[in-house]
Amino acid sequence: MHYSLDKAEKYAVIKLHEQKLNTLISAELKSELLIINSQGYNNIILDLSDTQFCDSSGLSAVLVGNRVCRNANGAFVITGLSEPIKKLISISQLEQVLVITPTVTDAIDMITTDEIEKP
Repeated sequence: MHYSLDKAEKYAVIKLHEQKLNTLISAELKSELLIINSQGYNNIILDLSDTQFCDSSGLSAVLVGNRVCRNANGAFVITGLSEPIKKLISISQLEQVLVITPTVTDAIDMITTDEIEKP
């Protein structure tokens, strides 16, 4: 799996450098999300702007990231979605479950605003 990881104080951004988020890389992505979370990053941004296709196993990896961040009282944000991935999320009725922003900057703004508002 090809990706880049950018860690900041309040969040980590993982940018997937793959055309397809499928069975071949979903297990590795799940592992990486769990490792990042175990390192104390409760807020994770997954940038899929280079990714054009996602199957059910890829969607499963996204849901793992969402679950581990929520369980840690953090936020999991996906960004840079292509039309086919947006359609998959819509068909799966996950728009209300997942936090989606158009850009990484929007995701960072949302996370930092949420961090300020937390007691």
